[in-house]
Amino acid sequence: MTRARLSAATISRLPVYLRVLNAVADEGQQHVSSSWLAQATGVNSDVLRKDLSALGSMGRRGVGYQVDTVKAALEKALGLGSVHPVVLIGAGHLGQAIAGYRGFSPRGYQIAAIIDADENLWGTHVAGLRVQSPQELPDLVAEHKIGFAIVAVPAHAAQAVADQLCAAGVRGILNFAPVELTVPEGVQVRGIDLAHELQILTYLSTGQI
Repeated sequence: MTRARLSAATISRLPVYLRVLNAVADEGQQHVSSSWLAQATGVNSDVLRKDLSALGSMGRRGVGYQVDTVKAALEKALGLGSVHPVVLIGAGHLGQAIAGYRGFSPRGYQIAAIIDADENLWGTHVAGLRVQSPQELPDLVAEHKIGFAIVAVPAHAAQAVADQLCAAGVRGILNFAPVELTVPEGVQVRGIDLAHELQILTYLSTGQI
């Protein structure tokens, strides 16, 4: 079954399964039961079995799931068989923290370029990469074959940045700006609003916002 035929809810859970399976694989564990994996990932057992069955027949009654087999299926479904170049827009405090994050490379993502509108930052280096101007975006996207972008700019600048990214050919945007982006059909956007997530966490923890 192709990735396009998986539901959005299923896709959102696949990285969680993969993270747990990577951890048990590092410990040398070769098999896990569906009930154990469900508990470790915080997912209902029936939902987990349905999610994994969408990737193929892998579980065996009385044996469970072979870790390497499920890991391979998850990696294929998530498109992790190759390195995906990413452009980071924004070299402020948040952008610098994102650029320094070491979790991208093991998962198949590499920040290939960093761009900021502040000309005072042009030519400086963040995480070993030279900060460049927005005018260089189209050439960088073409040169590095960049398909994805991380947007870490203020809300008022985010839509203009998204427009530039779409015009340059970027097909996926991870947006940290607290604003909804309008993009053409075929371009995917995932928004991460940290304050919004904290508000939800506050409600769930205390019943108050």
